Amino acid sequence: MNGQWTAYAKTEAFASRVAALYGTAEGTLETQTARYGKLVDRFEKRFGAPKGDVYFFSAPGRTEIGGNHTDHNNGRVLAAAVNLDTVAFVEKTDDDVIVVDSEGFPPITVEIDALEVCPQHFGTTLALIRGTAGVMRQMGLTIGGFKATISSTVFRGSGLSSSAAFEVLIAAILDGLYNGFTLDAKLRAVISQKVENVYFGKPSGLLDQMSSSVGGMVTIDFETADAKVEAIHCDFAAKGYALCVVNTGGDHGDLTDDYAAIPSEMKAVAAQFGKKVLREVPKEQVEQSVGKLRAAVGDRAVLRALHFYDENERVLEQVQAIREDNLPRFFDAVNRSGDSSWKLLQTVYARPAEEQMAMGIELSRRFLAGEGAQRVHGGGFAGTIQAYVPMNRLAGYVAMIESAFGKGSCTPLMVRPEGAVMMKL
Repeated sequence: MNGQWTAYAKTEAFASRVAALYGTAEGTLETQTARYGKLVDRFEKRFGAPKGDVYFFSAPGRTEIGGNHTDHNNGRVLAAAVNLDTVAFVEKTDDDVIVVDSEGFPPITVEIDALEVCPQHFGTTLALIRGTAGVMRQMGLTIGGFKATISSTVFRGSGLSSSAAFEVLIAAILDGLYNGFTLDAKLRAVISQKVENVYFGKPSGLLDQMSSSVGGMVTIDFETADAKVEAIHCDFAAKGYALCVVNTGGDHGDLTDDYAAIPSEMKAVAAQFGKKVLREVPKEQVEQSVGKLRAAVGDRAVLRALHFYDENERVLEQVQAIREDNLPRFFDAVNRSGDSSWKLLQTVYARPAEEQMAMGIELSRRFLAGEGAQRVHGGGFAGTIQAYVPMNRLAGYVAMIESAFGKGSCTPLMVRPEGAVMMKL
C-alpha cells in the first residue's frame, strides 16, 4: 500500500476528517479507513505506484428537505448534504488525459483536447467527465490530466443525487489540482448543473449540485441567477429523531421523459402569461385562470403549477419552524409536502403497476401515526421516500421497512457540515 496513505491513515488529521464527514458512531473510523485504503490499493493495481503528490477528494449526496420540484422554475428549496459520498484517490498527470476507474464500472478515458458536446454520450458517465472539463475550460479555468479511482456510497436511484455528487467531485478535482481549490462552492454547482443539462442531456435544476457543493443544511432561493444560499442549522438526532431514506426498490430506468415533463409543463403554464418560469407569475393569476389554462395546457400541468406555489411557500414555513425549534410545525409541513407531491405534482409513480413508493409512504404513515413525518424524496416516480422517525422507535421502523422492501432498504442519515473537500496526503 502507498506509504503516504499508510502514514496519513494513522494521523489525527484523518480521524478528524472522518468524524466531520461521516460522524462518530462506533466503527465509523474503521469502516472509512478500510474504504479509503481499498481506493489506494485499487489505484496501485490499476495504475502502479503514484509518482507524485496524491489526494483524496469527496463530494456528498444530498437529501431534499423541502421544495420538491421547485428549483427548475426559480423557486425555493431546503436541502442538506449527507454522510453518504463519492470519494476519489487522485494523482495529477501532465499528459492531458483523464482516466477514471469507478468501482463496478469499466475505466473511462477522456482526452482534454476533444471536449465537444456529443449527443451519443447523453446519459453516460463519460459525458459527465468530458462535460465538467469542457465547461470549466469554457469558463477560462485551467484543466489538465489526472488518474483516479472512485467509489461511492450514494446509491444510484436513491434520490440522494449520485450524479450531482459525481459532477461536483470531478469539478472539485480539476479545481484542486489546477486552480488551487479556490472556486466558490456556488460556482462549482453552476458548472455541474450545466454539465448535466448540456453534456448529459438531463434538464435538471440546481438544487442537487448546490446542496452537494455547499454542504450542511441550506435554504436556496433561485429567484435570480445569483442564487441566494443561506445556512440553516438543525440537528435532528439531538432532538430525538432520525432522518431516514427508504429505498423501495423502484427503477429509475426510462424515466427521463417523466422527469423532463415536470419543468416543461410548469413552464408551459408560465408561457400562457408571457413568462419563462412560474416564479415570474403571481399565484393569483394562475388560480383565476384555471379554465383557460386547462384548455391550453391540460389538467396535469395546472395541478403541477399549483403544487409549485404551495411548495414554494412551504419552504419558508419549514425554515421558520426550524428557526423557532418547532418540530411539530416542521413535520406538519413535511407531511403536506408529501401529500402535494403525490396528489398535485403526481410523482409517486409513473406506471400504475409500480406503486412501491405509495406503499412505502403508507407503511410509514401507519407506523409513525402522527409522530414524525414522511414524504416523497427527490425526483419521485421510483425509489426513495423520506421519513423522520423518533430515535426510540427507529429499530422498529427499520425492521418494519426491511420486512417489506428487503435488508438494507432503510438508511438513517447524518447532515454533513461540509460540501466537496480535498485532502492532501
